[in-house]
Amino acid sequence: MMQTLPHVVIVGAGFGGLWAARELAGAPVSVTLIDRNNYHLFQPLLYQVATAELAPEDIVYPVRSIFRHQKNLQFRMAEVEGADFNAKLLHTSIGNIGYDYLILAVGGINNYFGIRSVAENGLGLKNVNDAMAIRNQILKSVEMAMQETDAKVRQALMTFVVVGGGPTGVESAGALSELLHLVLPKDYLGFDFSQTRIILLQSSNRLLAEMPEPLSKETVAVLTRKKIEVRLGNPVIDFDGTTVTLKDGQTISAHTLIWAAGIQAASLAGKLGVRQARLGRIVVDPTLQVPDHPEVFVVGDVAYLEDNGQPLPMIAPVATQQAKTAVANIRRLLAGKPPENFTYRNPGVLATIGRNSAVAYFGRWQFHGFIAWVMWLVIHILRLIGFRNRLTVLSNWAWDYFFYERAVRFILHGPCDESDKLLICSLPDDTK
Repeated sequence: MMQTLPHVVIVGAGFGGLWAARELAGAPVSVTLIDRNNYHLFQPLLYQVATAELAPEDIVYPVRSIFRHQKNLQFRMAEVEGADFNAKLLHTSIGNIGYDYLILAVGGINNYFGIRSVAENGLGLKNVNDAMAIRNQILKSVEMAMQETDAKVRQALMTFVVVGGGPTGVESAGALSELLHLVLPKDYLGFDFSQTRIILLQSSNRLLAEMPEPLSKETVAVLTRKKIEVRLGNPVIDFDGTTVTLKDGQTISAHTLIWAAGIQAASLAGKLGVRQARLGRIVVDPTLQVPDHPEVFVVGDVAYLEDNGQPLPMIAPVATQQAKTAVANIRRLLAGKPPENFTYRNPGVLATIGRNSAVAYFGRWQFHGFIAWVMWLVIHILRLIGFRNRLTVLSNWAWDYFFYERAVRFILHGPCDESDKLLICSLPDDTK
């Protein structure tokens, strides 16, 4: 009689899910990896898709290609809708899937802190569709400004507000500045780009709060040299599509608001009937197991676990390290051994501010400028999945660096929509 292998189901093909699946290669289990998309997204470079430096296919990689040689794994493209932990069943869009062990690595979504107008009119940056929407909006705004005769409207079209002083906000603002001041002027001859305004808003009094204060100050100085206005300590409370309103009553006329200010656990976390903490994250034991359900592990953005009294940050290094611990604990349980607690080892923090400039913090070591920028380039190239992606990204970066040229600065449109102010859209194919 053939013995059935224990079934490990992983939900999410982000950093946590991907690393968990890899760690299970060769383990005496069968693995099912589930994700709504058939690709892994390298989120740290998503802002470069939004600012026309990279194409979406440069930072995604097919999940099936990643695991084509892993014999104990199968992939299912599906939406997970809920779970019955007592019955050990996942409810998905393709039916129920049973498991012996479950790893939830569903990641996070934009958190607008209850500001409905920003959620409706602003542009988040969490997935490929978000990045493409931002790229379209930036390029459409320039096209519309070229045609606009009203100076005030033209100025609002050429005002771009980035909200959030973490790495994503800083990197987005820096890349946007280079696009608007160095790249696009070569395409729009005769148009005055000097009226362009890029404003970076941060609700607290520091950028890059996880870094030492000298690096935060250096970041502000570099952004200022790149013609970016940095405003601290004044949160956004409203955006109606043309006007940004701040807490102190100030307003900014702008047609584009990029939201990089917050993240919360994916909505699935609220459908599982388990205890949640701030930002909707699932409370887990130090072993990353869900209390009362030792066969369920939670990793990454959706897991709430404290370190020295503070919740672990919602970043990729936490997700990958937790994935390795979760798999190690599953192996221990299979061997009849008790699980071990998770310990986070901070690998450091980096943020690029643009050409030849970045900041990096590794424990006692602090770097800024060109050296930090080279470190950022190397680390991100090495972390990309797939040789083709690494080669393509490196080629695009080199082309942009030497020639101030970005190849993907085009606007994509779907079917005709009255909300499209440019009135440009896909036309029906009359040849069929």
